[in-house]
Amino acid sequence: MSEHFGRAPYFTVIEIDEEGEVTRVSSIPNTSEHFGGAGRPPNGILRLKPDALITYGMGPMALEIFQRERVAVLRANSSHVREVVEAYREDRLQELTEGCHQARHR
Repeated sequence: MSEHFGRAPYFTVIEIDEEGEVTRVSSIPNTSEHFGGAGRPPNGILRLKPDALITYGMGPMALEIFQRERVAVLRANSSHVREVVEAYREDRLQELTEGCHQARHR
């Protein structure tokens, strides 16, 4: 898990079915302007039409974009993806309600 959402080199995408079982895990590269590409980091994520996004923190602009699109933004409780997914499945993650204003979000 990256400490800075926008500067994460890639994003892990996890699909969970109605029974709470993980059905697919994949990753997509962050091709935003932070890595020499175009667009903002939320753009690539929103194309996937996620229900939720889990991160340590993100800037206020990115958070506002996800909130406007009705994507739940949740705060990670571990640096290990497996533990974060388990916490999500058990509804133990808190909503991220305020964006960070510094470069490091942890």
